Amino acid sequence: MAKKQKIFKPKARIPRGLRDMQGPELAFQKLMLAKISDVYESYGFDALDTSAFEYADALGKFLPDDDRPNEGVFSFEDDDGQWLSMRYDLTAPLARFVAEHYDRLPKPFRRYQWGSVFRNEKPGPGRFRQFLQIDADTVGAGGSQADAEMCLMAADCMQTLGMSGDQFSVNINNRKILDAILAQLGLDAQADDYDMRRLTILRALDKLDRLGIGGVADLLGDGRKDESGDYTKGAGLDKISIAKLTDFVQAGRDTRSETLKALAEIIGDSEIGVAGLEELTLMDALMQDSGDSICFNPSVVRGLGYYTGPVFEIELNIETEDENGEIARFGSVGGGGRYDDLVKRFKGIEIPATGISIGVSRLAAALTLLGKAETKATQDLVVLLVMDKTRLVETSELVKTLRNEGIRAEMYMGDSGMKAQMRYADNRNARLVVIEGEDELAGGVVTLKDLQLGQQNAQNIKDNEEWRASEHAQTQVSRPDLAKKIKEILS
Repeated sequence: MAKKQKIFKPKARIPRGLRDMQGPELAFQKLMLAKISDVYESYGFDALDTSAFEYADALGKFLPDDDRPNEGVFSFEDDDGQWLSMRYDLTAPLARFVAEHYDRLPKPFRRYQWGSVFRNEKPGPGRFRQFLQIDADTVGAGGSQADAEMCLMAADCMQTLGMSGDQFSVNINNRKILDAILAQLGLDAQADDYDMRRLTILRALDKLDRLGIGGVADLLGDGRKDESGDYTKGAGLDKISIAKLTDFVQAGRDTRSETLKALAEIIGDSEIGVAGLEELTLMDALMQDSGDSICFNPSVVRGLGYYTGPVFEIELNIETEDENGEIARFGSVGGGGRYDDLVKRFKGIEIPATGISIGVSRLAAALTLLGKAETKATQDLVVLLVMDKTRLVETSELVKTLRNEGIRAEMYMGDSGMKAQMRYADNRNARLVVIEGEDELAGGVVTLKDLQLGQQNAQNIKDNEEWRASEHAQTQVSRPDLAKKIKEILS
């Protein structure tokens, strides 16, 4: 007798570095997107949605291997032999869009967009390979007033989400000043390996908040081995160069004006450094009424290679316990900067641009831990129990009536009895259940049971006698008055 072939059953598992979300978490993110979008729109930005896939050569980053360009991004080869990549941010697709439709777009072009982005990088605590961002960018504006606007708008977004001025900061630096420091170290901007060496140094500096000054010094030197044993090759700088860079990133002072003076002393008469300092000086003048939440901070670097001028990060200045019970800072929840060369890759001419990106997933997690997540992100739910299946049509019509009145309602769709239906409503975090059994039909009424009030009452009741004497968090109301009564309770 032939052996019965075993049926393959795939293991239900989510890929490493990804996560599932549902219910309140998604509702809160939806609310955050709405609030941030309102801020962006109040500044005059219009919405745009670009594809989640781009031709790999259009991304202009993470592409060291023409045969398989998948370092940093997720890529696959199309049936016509061309490589496609999932977007790693929302800026590179914007540059492609502007270049493709440049002649018909208003200049400057101001857009905002939200969507998931994908990074083929090593995942870790709080670091996912897919996460949600919401960006705003101005393309075609070369003045520092556009950069200052991004920083002011970022601060407005944080305040709109309930953050006070001492709980966050918008930290600003300038890539031109960084390039001046690199020139002082002897890096030749005309050398073939300059872009790669520069990016390696920038990425090392960008890890200051996570690794500390010692870890950054290791990455600027020979390299560093992390706790898992993975080794990251360093930038290969000597001790003098490392000291100059670490001194620079720690040159921030208490006020923007004091930091400008400190930076002026460091850059000397460097032409590109002075140009960067002048841009920060103008931004300072444009942000005079911004308060202390917007700062100049030389430690802000940004790990992406396409920035050409001011760069900024939104940082939460609040400590919490990490997964090991140790005190940790939330760190950056957004950032951006000026990228005047990104569209140039397509058009051949410099088109100035600047933008800000807020990491919605990371910020939502931080706000939740801080107790600032709005749990009432969706309407209260009303569940209508099915007591008699011969009356499904009547119950369905009652649900429609409630929905037409703007009430979030559903009819139970399972096959269980009343107790199981009540458990279902409780598991759904429903606020109210509507019961229409034989007694209610005979009296021309329906019973409304307030599950939230019932839970509150139960916490204060000591014994069965007190329970029988108490109100059971339910009331009866006529069918025509049901919607009105529900609105009264929910209000």
